Amino acid sequence: MIDLRSDTVTKPTPEMREAMLSAAVGDDVYADDPTVNKLEAVVANLLGKEDAVFVPTGSMSNQIAIRTHTEPGDLVVLERRAHIVRSEGGGGAALSGVTMRPLDGVNGVFTADQLIETLGRAHPFNPSTLLSPPTLLCIENTHNGAGGTIWPLDELRNVCETGRAHGMTLHLDGARLWHASASSGVDVSVYAEPFDTVNVCFSKGLGAPIGSALVGEKPFIDRARRFKQQFGGGMRQSGMVAAAALHALEHHRGDLSIDVERAAFFARALQSTAGFSVDMASVQSNIVRFEVEMDAGDFASDCYSRGLYMLPSDQHGMRAVLHRDLSEEDVDAALQIMKQVVSGSSNP
Repeated sequence: MIDLRSDTVTKPTPEMREAMLSAAVGDDVYADDPTVNKLEAVVANLLGKEDAVFVPTGSMSNQIAIRTHTEPGDLVVLERRAHIVRSEGGGGAALSGVTMRPLDGVNGVFTADQLIETLGRAHPFNPSTLLSPPTLLCIENTHNGAGGTIWPLDELRNVCETGRAHGMTLHLDGARLWHASASSGVDVSVYAEPFDTVNVCFSKGLGAPIGSALVGEKPFIDRARRFKQQFGGGMRQSGMVAAAALHALEHHRGDLSIDVERAAFFARALQSTAGFSVDMASVQSNIVRFEVEMDAGDFASDCYSRGLYMLPSDQHGMRAVLHRDLSEEDVDAALQIMKQVVSGSSNP
């Protein structure tokens, strides 16, 4: 089976498994795990922040950030297709009691003017207690829901400066920030610089089996550790999975550009084939969102029966994600299967 559902389907390499097997471990709840402590220091340094906390998932990392930044009833502003609002089970409402205000971005990117408009203008005639306090601004880079798009650095800085000027704190969901850097050449620390906190993931594209980290200044991360425990993220001998993340950072980051190049090749091939439509402007990293002229559910099922696994989205939308466990032959075979299905060919 050729699996293009996500870059989370990757398996640990033999070398990564060896690193996990030989990892020095301790009890992370007591801060005694040397490998976790090393990972947190390495990630904080890479992102240009003081400290980091290692957690099982990116959703937990984002939700810990929201809980630490806000109080119940506060307003969180983000793009309407952001992972935080679409794919984290309503965690912001359930765990932090916050209100989400989604903005309609272009390829996942909204403007400073949109932010100003949604925040409105204070006036002494209007009671300040009526509205949800706009406390937190969240940005996703790369933006999964928009097709793995990358925030232009100038636009990102402008929006962050505007949020800061309005008294908001800033969180970056950088689950695939490594891909943004691999594609653009901009260092991850440059993307992270305007933000108070950043979430990065090790199991998307980098090939680790588990784990994300929330980075920020030490007082904030000290408080975030409380909510890690409260949300059930306290782990014991987690150095075994932290070792996988360290191995991925050291040995797999350089391979991400291959996924980006293959995604562009994949998108161009679809765009030149009857029955498919691709917004090439949205293909900026390792994710390809496209439309197929037949029903997307039927298309996904037919592809699966021929050995290709992908996810449908809406009536005609599909998503394919390129990752390190795919070969060039896999990509060529996937394209061949897709062409057969959309043309109605009976050839297996």
